Amino acid sequence: MGKPTGFMDYSRQTAEAAAPRERIKNFNEFHIPLSKEEQQIQAARCMACGVPFCQSGMELMGMTSGCPLHNLVPEWNDLVYTGNWEQAYNRLAKTNNFPEFTSRVCPALCEAACTCGHYGDAVSVKENEHGIIENAYEQGFARPKPPKVRTGKKVAVIGSGPAGLAAADQLNKRGHQVTVYEREDRIGGLLMYGIPNMKLEKHVIDRKVNIMREEGVEFITGANVGKDVKTAKLLKEYDRIILACGAKNPRDIKAPGRDAKGIYFAVDFLSATTKSLLDSDLRDNKYISAKGKKVVIIGGGDTGNDCVGTSIRHGASSVTQLEMMPKAPDQRADNNPWPQWPKVCKTDYGQEEAIALFGHDPRMYQTTVKEFLKDKNGKLCGLITVKLENRQDEKTGRMVMAEAPGSEQKLEADLVLIAAGFLGTEKYVADAFGIALNERTNVKTEPESYETNVKHVFAAGDMRRGQSLVVWAIREGREVARAVDESLMGYTNLGA
Repeated sequence: MGKPTGFMDYSRQTAEAAAPRERIKNFNEFHIPLSKEEQQIQAARCMACGVPFCQSGMELMGMTSGCPLHNLVPEWNDLVYTGNWEQAYNRLAKTNNFPEFTSRVCPALCEAACTCGHYGDAVSVKENEHGIIENAYEQGFARPKPPKVRTGKKVAVIGSGPAGLAAADQLNKRGHQVTVYEREDRIGGLLMYGIPNMKLEKHVIDRKVNIMREEGVEFITGANVGKDVKTAKLLKEYDRIILACGAKNPRDIKAPGRDAKGIYFAVDFLSATTKSLLDSDLRDNKYISAKGKKVVIIGGGDTGNDCVGTSIRHGASSVTQLEMMPKAPDQRADNNPWPQWPKVCKTDYGQEEAIALFGHDPRMYQTTVKEFLKDKNGKLCGLITVKLENRQDEKTGRMVMAEAPGSEQKLEADLVLIAAGFLGTEKYVADAFGIALNERTNVKTEPESYETNVKHVFAAGDMRRGQSLVVWAIREGREVARAVDESLMGYTNLGA
């Protein structure tokens, strides 16, 4: 373990964030990492628990507790504490292909399950992970390591998000020849165009992709499989195919006036901003601008918060975020004990920036849209909101969120961003391969299996499990790689 009394001797410390009014001036990452010495002190707080819930990745009350990748957290915390940074990287890389991504965008399920967090402050696991991987790049520990032997087997991976990249990385390490097809102009999937730059700068993705390229993975961009690239050709050329195309069908808001000009899906808003930022530093104006606009964001999750932060950086005149559910408690409720995921109110970076800029939290809880208002030219000019209350459904007996009578309110808006989640895979890809979908419009596979109804075609990530976290996508990518490797070779020695 780290220092036996470390959790008592040292207080939790994390990277300092730039002040909200300063960081909104650009789209750069805004946390200042701890020094190596400070990081080693933080690692000393790890107790190497007899039962390390941080790496359990188990389901409790329908929520994940601990890391789904089963990262060897106490082991590499101890190695950081003792200054053995190279071995710490080796232990981290054993279970996680992309700590440079998870240490930036993962909600830290490990920390929520940390035993220290039961009565005090959790170990700064995510910060330690970031320190390990960035030091590994600086010191050359993360350099390219091409496989010494090739199997002669060819695998196509469709989609370059975290699931597709993880599968490609694992199978390439095994010695198979892997080609990744991506329909966008850059590799990374939603890591590239769905997550804003201030959370994950894109050179971080490029850095890892370039290493994978040097290790032998081939990447083809601008390749829309199922439209521009024929599936029959892929099935003929490759021994196995993995579909990792994500779940990009956005959930819509069906309300009168939905056809008003000025209503966009959040994913389109975020993607266009990032592409324009990378292409021209926003000078080409090929994005949906929030400058000077009254922005209303429908949805209270991470994507909604990203829209808040992005709109503020554009120069929005006001930002309002609508959440259907009630405000979560500030502290754990009695019916939400550790090590369950804490269902508490989180004020994220975008909301912090809105508070600093506009003087109040942008969120309106238990509120949804009843009608979109438009002017005589069909342009959005506002919306009618309605409050929701928890009520028992007369037919099913279940508690549902229903409209509160007489709670309608008019809200000015000239830009609405719908961040209400995703419904499943885009059907044209499944149809092109003849893949069966389940009732949730995700790719259908047998339980604990990644193979589809089409022989030699596998699926993983959000396309199979539905909208989820980056860390789950990486796990699915690793597991589908095991399944593909076993189907090719008759056995597998790839780690899960």
